[in-house]
Amino acid sequence: MKMEDIAKLANVSKSAVSLAFSGKPGIGPDTRERILQVAHEAGYSPKSKTITASRSDKSLLFLVCTNSGIVLEEYYQQPFFKELIQFIEERCRQKGYSLIFSTVDVEFFQRDIQMVAEEKRSAGTIVLGTNLTREQISDIHAKLPNLIVLDTCFDTLPVQFIQINNVMGAYQAGAYLCDMGHTSIGYIASNVRIHNFEERKRGFLAALMERGLKIPEAQMLAVAPTILTSQEDLNRQLTVYLESGKTLPTAWFCECDYIAISAMKTMSELGIRVPQDTSIIGFDNITESVIVTPELTTIHVEKERMAVLAVDLLTDTIEQGTQVTAKITVDTKFVERNSCAAPATFVPKGELTEQA
Repeated sequence: MKMEDIAKLANVSKSAVSLAFSGKPGIGPDTRERILQVAHEAGYSPKSKTITASRSDKSLLFLVCTNSGIVLEEYYQQPFFKELIQFIEERCRQKGYSLIFSTVDVEFFQRDIQMVAEEKRSAGTIVLGTNLTREQISDIHAKLPNLIVLDTCFDTLPVQFIQINNVMGAYQAGAYLCDMGHTSIGYIASNVRIHNFEERKRGFLAALMERGLKIPEAQMLAVAPTILTSQEDLNRQLTVYLESGKTLPTAWFCECDYIAISAMKTMSELGIRVPQDTSIIGFDNITESVIVTPELTTIHVEKERMAVLAVDLLTDTIEQGTQVTAKITVDTKFVERNSCAAPATFVPKGELTEQA
């Protein structure tokens, strides 16, 4: 039996079968599981499996747990994760390692993690921890000890973490808006809560509090965090806000670029101009932030630096047998573009002096 036969039995393409056997992204977990089940029932054993096993000492596993909230089944198409994976693959090649992929469905978390552990296809594992709880990461670590977790952090776990300095990035955004003269500021949050978003909220509110400002409850909105188009739900929230007679905030902070881009498109449908009527700041600096009009002011996440640190820290642990764990926080950079402007009524102090 050949790979083509498995493709016909599973009613998929040959390339989909190849992706299922290699563990690489490109197909959903349901399709992958169906292909593997068909192959098992047909008694087919892919040749690549033996090769992978014999080279497991020079392979790293990139493990992703998907759900319907933040990390989607097509995570490899989500801009932030896509860029991060590309940098990880590049660093693995530079270090002489291959990178293989495995996806775990959060709904079947314990079963799938056990299967990954039993396969023993790699010398170490990089876990995308964006959407994972402390307990889930602890379970993964118990089964996959050579582990580093990206994009989250739990201080009390003896696990290696590399995370974004979310507090710093959001603080930078808050300070920037205040320094531009904004005093009426809105906040558009994700309606799915994770570690990163909670930290961003903390940093942004801290910047405002230091300057004597607060965000009224009515100016705290929440929407889906993985949609780049306009959102009916946000349209409804903004419409209700405006119809109540309240004045539109002169600026908004959005917890990620997805939300910021979606907000700009939704506001455009309502006749709200950015930045003339209101300013918008995002977070992550995904590629799409320079494609939209106006280009998005945002917080740059050092995805390449995080990838390099993850691969280097993991390979050093594998090759040198290092037992000491580390938790690394990578700082952000503020990126000023065209989606922000001073409020229409704001006059800089220097100009006030000149007018006097």
